[in-house]
Amino acid sequence: MLILTYQRRALHFNFPARTSRGALTEHVAYYLRLHNTHLPACVGWGEAAPLAGLSPDYGLDFEDRIADFCLKFNQARHLELSVAAAAELVPAALPALRFALETAVLDLAGGGRHQLYANSFSQGQAGLPINGLVWMGDAAFMRTQIKQKLADGYACLKVKIGSLDFATELALLAEIRAEADASRLMLRVDANGAFTPAEAPAKLAALAAFELHSIEQPIAVGQWPALAVLCCTSPVPVALDEELIGLTDPTQQEALLDTVRPPYLVLKPTLLGGHAATRRWIALAEARGIGWWITSALESNIGLNAVAQLTGEYEVAGFAQGLGTGQLYDNNLAAPLHIRAGALHFDPTGPWQTP
Repeated sequence: MLILTYQRRALHFNFPARTSRGALTEHVAYYLRLHNTHLPACVGWGEAAPLAGLSPDYGLDFEDRIADFCLKFNQARHLELSVAAAAELVPAALPALRFALETAVLDLAGGGRHQLYANSFSQGQAGLPINGLVWMGDAAFMRTQIKQKLADGYACLKVKIGSLDFATELALLAEIRAEADASRLMLRVDANGAFTPAEAPAKLAALAAFELHSIEQPIAVGQWPALAVLCCTSPVPVALDEELIGLTDPTQQEALLDTVRPPYLVLKPTLLGGHAATRRWIALAEARGIGWWITSALESNIGLNAVAQLTGEYEVAGFAQGLGTGQLYDNNLAAPLHIRAGALHFDPTGPWQTP
């Protein structure tokens, strides 16, 4: 019989991580522990870490809902469980929990070795190219990060904008381009919905001077007609991010993509509802010729590993993914995940710290 329990861990940032929703000092993760009573030493782990201000299931009652789910799960006396069945057990309104249960099921099926899939990344044969993330902050803080990321050999940087005055942000982008032109460095920006529809065209025109790869979520969510116009006319390709969160109905997902016609999607499995939900978005995007990349959402190493191994199921061919957040915490769980020269690598023989 399958038994499901959970553990709580407060993850502490090694610097105040400033976002468009304020400064973060800690992030709480809940680790699901799944095992079979016939093989108690084999354990599958999953991570549910909803993000404040963004995840649909973030809230004070989240731990109560996990505890209640574990109780009902154990009362059901499951003898086995597939990933598809696991997804069906968790309401769509709890995407982080669904992601965690799917991950735990995959891990248990693989022998409890944190190898969820059999691909070149999970087998330690190839790394995944990632973007270097430059966090919001004052100009000096952002400038320091930019110089370090360039020194670390990243071929792609992602800069969060919208927290400083626009002229200062343009000056920072100019500094990056003075160090590395578009032939050497792919440059993305993430506005987190900071622009109004009225001001967006002029700001996008100014940003285009820096030969940006893309801009994530230039305007706030829920403005499909305005977003459709921007996707059609913007000199900087638009990527949808927050627009996808909470949109779980397949008909509405198709309506969004067919109405807005974005060049790119940014996919965060913890926020979208897990492995199967992310695969569904990818299928919808590829059927329409829409590009995409996968991004972690401040998970600890268990969640990051799951997101990365899911990414490894696809041919990314040098296209940078957003998988570099594992270094943010002072008390992250030790794991055989390593960043070298702008790529994330996994050592399947390396040790893991138990939650």
